[in-house]
Formats: sequence, structure tokens, C-alpha cells
Amino acid sequence: MLTSADPDVIRALADPLRLQIVTLLARETLCTTHLVEETGAKQTNLSNHMKILREAGVVETEPCGRYTYYKLRTEALADLSEHFAALATSARIAAENKRACP
Repeated sequence: MLTSADPDVIRALADPLRLQIVTLLARETLCTTHLVEETGAKQTNLSNHMKILREAGVVETEPCGRYTYYKLRTEALADLSEHFAALATSARIAAENKRACP
């Protein structure tokens, strides 16, 4: 049975910079300063993107003194992965099904 993918997560990951951020966070937990250095994005632009990722449930924050660290919420990515894996399985099974035209 196919479940529904969270459209907010899909939208959040559709932006190239946000996808780059997620890829970086898949390797390690990073603070805002690290993300600015790694992506070359301006602080305000990065903050806006991080807000979108937080609201979509893709990342979570961890305060550490004056810094905010970000890490991935792996369950959000796992849910999305499972959804697309189910779609791929369904597509393989349905590849030979062709509805006749009237």
C-alpha cells in the first residue's frame, strides 16, 4: 500500500541550496557559520532556508552557547525514502498494465 509523502518535505528538498544543506548535514551536525562557509550563501538567505527546513520537519536545532547547530531528522528522510521506494515497486509491477483507449 502506498502512503502519502509529506508535500512540505518534498517542497523543502526541491530547492538546490536546501538540498545542498541536507547533503552537508547528512555528513555531520553543523552550525550556521559552518553552513554559510560551506554553501557560500549569505547569512540571511541561509536563515530563511533553515526556517523552511525546520518547519518541514527535515532538520532540528540544538543551541550551543551563541551558536545554533542543525542536524537532520532522519525519520523525515526515511519516510520520504520509503514512499518513493513503494512508488518504484508499484511502477515495476504496473509496467505491463496498459489501459485500452476507448
